[in-house]
Amino acid sequence: MHPLFEHTDIILASRSPRRRQLLEGMGLTFRVVVTETSEEVPPGLSVPLAARQLAEEKARAVPAGLIHDNTLIIAADTLVVVDRLILGKPSGSEEARGMLQLLSGKEHEVVTGVCLREKSRLHSFSVSSRVRFKPLPEEEIEYYIKACQPYDKAGAYGIQEWIGYTGVEHIEGSFFNVMGLPTYRLWEEMKRFVSLKGEPG
Repeated sequence: MHPLFEHTDIILASRSPRRRQLLEGMGLTFRVVVTETSEEVPPGLSVPLAARQLAEEKARAVPAGLIHDNTLIIAADTLVVVDRLILGKPSGSEEARGMLQLLSGKEHEVVTGVCLREKSRLHSFSVSSRVRFKPLPEEEIEYYIKACQPYDKAGAYGIQEWIGYTGVEHIEGSFFNVMGLPTYRLWEEMKRFVSLKGEPG
């Protein structure tokens, strides 16, 4: 555990194995608490605000009995936007195929909302990255869906998987944000949030 947070009880409110991997890579020790919340995008909000609200709902869903004075909850939600359409997680292979066809040959935006919560206060923020895919041949789309079954990923792809290696032409912004957590920004926000402990929220 990094010494900055060695006395902090960190909860990751996510079932995502990518987010677990990224927190471990940041030198953090944490426990995972999976909560059930709606993943429907709130209507009438900008994409960054919608991502933040979804992350806040996940953080608020952690039971109060699990939260101590030194607890810090991290929750996140990632949205993929192409042609003004918000892509969530595909329900199956047909929907995944349609999403990848939409992303083929285009630039899209990946927005991750993150929420930090303690007992009596919370803070949220969002980070955006832009990704461009090459034109994706149908056989490559089919191979990827069959090999990786990307049904737990917004936009039906994981940039750290085969399709990221072979299909992504360009990234503007944080690679790790596209994976599911903007690690640089998260680190800075965590330091600031914990340093403000005891101040009015």
